[in-house]
Amino acid sequence: MAARRATGDNDRIMLTPSRLTLARTRRGLTAAELARKAGVQARAIGEYERGVRRPKAATVESLAGALGFPAAFLSAPEPPRPQNAPVDAQATAAAQLAIEFNGWLERLFVLPQPDLPPPRTSPGRTRDAWRLAAGPAPNMVQLLESHGVRVFSLPVDCAGQEAFSCWHFGTPYVFLDPTVTPEQARFDAAVQLAVLLGHDEAAEFAAEFLMPQRLLAGTDHRHWHVTRERFSTRANVHSLAQGGMARRETSKLLTKVFKVLRENGTTPLHVAKELNLGLEELNGLVFGLVLTALPGGGERGPRGRARLTLVH
Repeated sequence: MAARRATGDNDRIMLTPSRLTLARTRRGLTAAELARKAGVQARAIGEYERGVRRPKAATVESLAGALGFPAAFLSAPEPPRPQNAPVDAQATAAAQLAIEFNGWLERLFVLPQPDLPPPRTSPGRTRDAWRLAAGPAPNMVQLLESHGVRVFSLPVDCAGQEAFSCWHFGTPYVFLDPTVTPEQARFDAAVQLAVLLGHDEAAEFAAEFLMPQRLLAGTDHRHWHVTRERFSTRANVHSLAQGGMARRETSKLLTKVFKVLRENGTTPLHVAKELNLGLEELNGLVFGLVLTALPGGGERGPRGRARLTLVH
């Protein structure tokens, strides 16, 4: 539940303990490191996170400042707990923030509903179910989005964490590494589709989904938008062709979202404040998926609920 001020103890705040843990892990800090930055005793952080001790209002402000989150973030309701989240706590924390962002969007927009094939559907049958032509799959980010998968970027400060996927109340999420090549990001998206479908050999699924074996003859890696090495291995040829994808595949859904919000007078800064985030944090979730970083701006809020549909 959301934190509330304690009656008769007005100088102390009932922050949400899991919020403090989320903010701390998102910043990659140990309890001792946060204590030093915030100027509190090391044992106090553990007590706050276990809910056995309430901090004073001034302490909450110090914690928020040390963490780079608004103080309101620490007293917001319990954060979401995604299923099948990665082991890396910092990446999981980023996923929790993305899920909250998605929840905010779903209150304003009618987004595509999940439409994945049954578990362990083969690459070929998945292509058939999604009515893909015989050639290369389209933009993988947009393809996933059109079937109800929410695609976000993994913030660049989550060093060493590869692309991953998770679920939250029946909605699938994919997080892509914005630092890899466009070809690798495309392949990673296909791998995460395989993971969502429950395949053990996810890379093999991705290769067949992106490059059906029966269609490889007479083509090269540029036709399939994969790396030369990956195509050569799969086609059992030595490809001398150069070049590759000129840029990363971007999100149609997020681009539309921010366009509609902007037309309704809602700036990215307003969105960030609604989520109790800094604009930089919001930028990290969409970095590379929209063409430019999100600008700041004024304070007008959204007017009503829009219907957002996608075609591919």
